[in-house]
Amino acid sequence: MAINFDLNDLQAFRAVAELGSFRKAAEAVSISQPALSRRIDKLEEALGVRLFERTTRSVALTTVGRVFAQSTEQLLDDLDVALLGIRDVSSSRLGHVTIACVPSVAYYFLPNVIANYRRRFPRIRVRLLDASANEVLGAVISGEADFGVSFIGSQEPEIEFKLLLQDRFVAACRRDHPLASKKRVTWSELYEHEYVSVGKTSGNRLLLDQALSAVAPSAPSVCETRHVTTMLGLVEAGLGVAAVPSMAMPGANHPILTSVPLVEPVVKRRVGIVRRRGRQLTPAAQEFHRMMVGAKRGGMTSGDGPG
Repeated sequence: MAINFDLNDLQAFRAVAELGSFRKAAEAVSISQPALSRRIDKLEEALGVRLFERTTRSVALTTVGRVFAQSTEQLLDDLDVALLGIRDVSSSRLGHVTIACVPSVAYYFLPNVIANYRRRFPRIRVRLLDASANEVLGAVISGEADFGVSFIGSQEPEIEFKLLLQDRFVAACRRDHPLASKKRVTWSELYEHEYVSVGKTSGNRLLLDQALSAVAPSAPSVCETRHVTTMLGLVEAGLGVAAVPSMAMPGANHPILTSVPLVEPVVKRRVGIVRRRGRQLTPAAQEFHRMMVGAKRGGMTSGDGPG
């Protein structure tokens, strides 16, 4: 027996499922609310199930509706992929893209990319998962994120790693600190001062431990944190200095913090886009990916300072 519904009905269903509102969904697909309700009723009648639990105040997917929503999303994404190159479906579709990213990279250039993306595709929602490097990899492998941006993953068999830039480690300190007046600082000099560090679960810590096996701190850190942004807050409060990725530093006009290149050795991390091997990106994610690579080519590089 033929199932009597069409693509417009599926798009209406996805809009309600994503926005949780018949009014907002009707606006998103540019039809009246009664017309949208008729499409949902038609779809439910064709399938013989209730897809939504509706009250005067809320709309929620039923258990069957949640399963059908996942299938519908995949079906419509596959259709967009098939149409890509015939016409620009990304500019008119209602969709979403999920990016997992380490916080320092998110702070450095993702806001501008997201802003440009939203101007071009206002109907596509962007979800940003700012997480540790290991969590970024996990989100990409599990499929929670369309792709990620991180500095680990190039050795993972399940991951494709595309280099974006190299990010140098610098000494972060207050402008009134003795190290602030130097042109460059060795790691041994850094460790002669009170310093804060990231914990052993951090990808940055793993990278530094490997690169600095011959450089031993003269004393343990005064404080250990999980995130680089927290370290910078402690440095600003006067608790000590810290080794941080250069892209994590605030702008050159910051009234309190400054940075000095670290040498002997120079330590850089390779920042790149991580994707699950063999997974095809949706059109929405493909366009975001293209804009990220374009932002890098436009001059957003890091870690090429003196020394």
